[in-house]
Amino acid sequence: MSRTTRATRTTPTYDVIVIGLGGMGSAAAHHLSARGARVLGLERFGPVHQRGSSHGGSRVTRQSYFEDPAYVPLLLRAYELYEQVERDTGREIAILCGGVMVGRPDGRVVSGARLSAETWGLPHEMLDAREIRRRFPTLAPRADEVALYERRAGLLRPENTVAAHLQLATRQGADLRFEEPVVRWEPCGAGVRVHTPDDTYTAGQLVICPGAWAPELLADLGVPFTIERQIMYWFQPTGGVGPFLPEHHPIYVWEDPEGVQAYGFPAIDGPELGAKVAFFRKGEVCTPDTIDRTVHPHEVAAMAGHMSRQIPLLPGRLLKAATCMYTTTPDEHFVIARHPAHPESVTVACGFSGHGFKFVPVVGEIVADLALDGATAHPVELFDPRRITGPLPAAAPA
Repeated sequence: MSRTTRATRTTPTYDVIVIGLGGMGSAAAHHLSARGARVLGLERFGPVHQRGSSHGGSRVTRQSYFEDPAYVPLLLRAYELYEQVERDTGREIAILCGGVMVGRPDGRVVSGARLSAETWGLPHEMLDAREIRRRFPTLAPRADEVALYERRAGLLRPENTVAAHLQLATRQGADLRFEEPVVRWEPCGAGVRVHTPDDTYTAGQLVICPGAWAPELLADLGVPFTIERQIMYWFQPTGGVGPFLPEHHPIYVWEDPEGVQAYGFPAIDGPELGAKVAFFRKGEVCTPDTIDRTVHPHEVAAMAGHMSRQIPLLPGRLLKAATCMYTTTPDEHFVIARHPAHPESVTVACGFSGHGFKFVPVVGEIVADLALDGATAHPVELFDPRRITGPLPAAAPA
């Protein structure tokens, strides 16, 4: 998109400004513009970029959610919305190849997934180690490990998802501007003012979906976000990708006896990219400016060594590695709310703690509710930032 100079631009007043057009921001721009709002979207990089968190070719999606049963209703709605986005854009978003949550029966992954499945009546099967090996010969569980199998689990295409939401937002009239970072924002009168190096914009409402830039753009929120460097690896399996194709190999989240969680995917992009794996946590603290984008040999060796004990054919040869960032809250739950200090005009969606992408479309729907209606029917009480920061101090008497 070409830029217009300050001298010739007439700055319009928008209904809503969305800061950040990655996963959450692109979905917010879509849902807001679909409801007739005049939307300005501002993104510091280009569309569907590789500098934040919404990239890497695949993200796990699952409904038997070990993190907390409270997430399940949002996941059910997200699945509906992903199907709608696929119909509306013709883009491939979800591949539901099935998934296993593997570990000891009393570990967080298995016990938490089973609790969510049983709480919400989700279809699932419990598999012992022998049945895991029989159904999925690529997997080599220990004798004391079990799995929850979920047929409706699978993977999402993050780049396609962001591109689809941007496509829909543009079709609906949203003004999306790329390579235009936000310098600062502030309330003004009954709305907000947003400053970029190119111009100053005003709107009645502001939505902030900053990803790893949350500490910079939401310092006044009071949430101590931690930015973590994470690594994604693509290995060529020994003997080729045949046994790792989606019809044979599920997505998985695997918790070892020490509590280390790794996750991975079938080979969905052919032999050129093999099969993708990563650790779920174990990230290094960084900032968007200081992140080390180089993946080092000792990191590759650690990932390969870990996976060789669980999926012996997988490590093979490294084909590719890439970094991304988690923006993590102290309790690893999201922040989706009206800004406590600016409840009349500012909505925030951030701190997705490494497990947020599967919620992208429903977060967009929630954010549109909050920005346009001031409330949402979705269950979002868990995501109030005041659970971390405490209530605002009472106003001094006049």
